[in-house]
Amino acid sequence: MTGKARNSASVLPPGSGGAHAAWIDGAADFWALTKPEVNLLVLFSTLAGFLLASKGPMRWALVVHALLGTFLVASGTATLNQWMERDADARMRRTAGRPLPSGRLSARAGLLFGLLLALAGGLELALGANYLASLLALLTLASYLLAYTPLKRKTPLCTLVGAFPGAMPPLIGWAAAQGRLSAEAWVLYALLFFWQFPHFLGIAWLYREDYERAGLRMLPAGDQGARAMAWQVVAASFALLLVSLAPVYFGRFGAIYLAGAVFAGLVFGYYGAWTALVRSKPVARRLVLASVIYLPMVLGLMVANKIWF
Repeated sequence: MTGKARNSASVLPPGSGGAHAAWIDGAADFWALTKPEVNLLVLFSTLAGFLLASKGPMRWALVVHALLGTFLVASGTATLNQWMERDADARMRRTAGRPLPSGRLSARAGLLFGLLLALAGGLELALGANYLASLLALLTLASYLLAYTPLKRKTPLCTLVGAFPGAMPPLIGWAAAQGRLSAEAWVLYALLFFWQFPHFLGIAWLYREDYERAGLRMLPAGDQGARAMAWQVVAASFALLLVSLAPVYFGRFGAIYLAGAVFAGLVFGYYGAWTALVRSKPVARRLVLASVIYLPMVLGLMVANKIWF
């Protein structure tokens, strides 16, 4: 090391490396509040709705505004949900290490961050896309936080209630592209609506002890919970297959999409039936993984069919 290099190193303020590391850790905690792993599926569903609704040349600026605004509102929803459930999260092994229950971030910081994200997202959609897209996004936030989140402490029907706002992302994308909603948009809504039951019930079965410890009633207690999980997963998987075939019935998509949708639906249905029969955590984990593969696959087939076939 040269003398010049040694001198410049010696004048660095004490603890600057620690301050830099603390800033990075803080940023990572705020990022974790947004649940980026969940937002990936939200953005994919929004993009699919936008692409399926689009006509003519690709409007790149509009799609960026639609995705950015949706991401911000979804991130605000996730943050505010964790702020509301921080006490319950502290009692669950799976979530006790999150930024708010662990105390790495204050409740006030979480609240302000969530409100800022939601406001920014609503404005981004209103000004960059249109008022309908913004209204749908903010309605999703309000119904998720004011209906679904409180009901988790009261009744297993919370899954049904939460499926309504949870199915909204493709409608936001569709509204951003067209400024209105058509019957085809509601097919996408129905697809996401039924998809959520196997997905979230699989998660509820995986972590049922954690949820019970936190006082969250995701499933009925005892054997009734196992039966409820089983029949809902099977019924929703069957409904999902039928809904995925609706575009073929209406003449929108052809044989390639039909084959892919049937294959994906049958495989997903197999995992749903397996989970309903065996009711074990390893099988439920496979169902959750299958659900994460199924949704992008079917939506991707729809978009590919529109663009190339």
